[in-house]
Amino acid sequence: MKTKEILVVNDDGVHSPGLLALKKKMDELGKVSVVAPEKERSGMGKAVSTCLIEVKETQLADGGKAYAISGTPADACLLALFKILQHPPNLVVSGINLGPNLGIDDLLTSGTLGAALEAAIHGIPAIAVSYSLKRITDREGKVHANIRVESLEFCAELAKQTAKYVLTNGMPKDVDVISINVPENPTSRTVKVTSLSYKGYTDIFAEKTGGYQIRGWFLEDYPYDEAETDTHAIRENNYASVTPRKLNFTHQKRNMKELAKFLNERSYDVIF
Repeated sequence: MKTKEILVVNDDGVHSPGLLALKKKMDELGKVSVVAPEKERSGMGKAVSTCLIEVKETQLADGGKAYAISGTPADACLLALFKILQHPPNLVVSGINLGPNLGIDDLLTSGTLGAALEAAIHGIPAIAVSYSLKRITDREGKVHANIRVESLEFCAELAKQTAKYVLTNGMPKDVDVISINVPENPTSRTVKVTSLSYKGYTDIFAEKTGGYQIRGWFLEDYPYDEAETDTHAIRENNYASVTPRKLNFTHQKRNMKELAKFLNERSYDVIF
């Protein structure tokens, strides 16, 4: 059987403990390549760089080779696919993000999800993995992550088992990206299949001298939502959440008929 090839990317930086935990588990499934930003690039979404991107080889804490880039998580994915790897991987796994990736705001803001979406756009099965720490920084912006080794291991193992399924069976029908979130301190092995919360962040900016600055992503900033959502599973149930994501943002075109009629009455020629 041909060895499966897996690309690991992230947005917390190539030397993040989350990436290392994920990489070690992916090593059990196949040949792993690591391409990631040289430093934290959270909140980049699917942004790509317009400036020169430097690529350097580096060594991970386990002795493995990785490529550190000066660009965004999406840059890392694209450079891996088109410049660094000899051929496309069988799977892209992004993470483990040290913090939650829940709801619509994170779907469009997260660099972890941005890299996974970039892979999916190019036809590569993709999994995004996040360890939903309640607080990554304190209110003054100082790092205050409470990383639990056993919880990070739980997160990495769930990612491994999900990746094993995808490598064997392919992605679930009509799913482009699988988003995994694990609570800070899971108290059971319950994994809830969830839907995306469509409630946005509360106020995430702090007043600073001369202006405002994002103060970090805190779990309490994600609004309470319905029982089937990813946010509810993490905040209210303390369950791990697995959310299927799709690339198709187009709603049903027939719902545009009234607008089409309105424009046609104003000398436009709207067609379907």
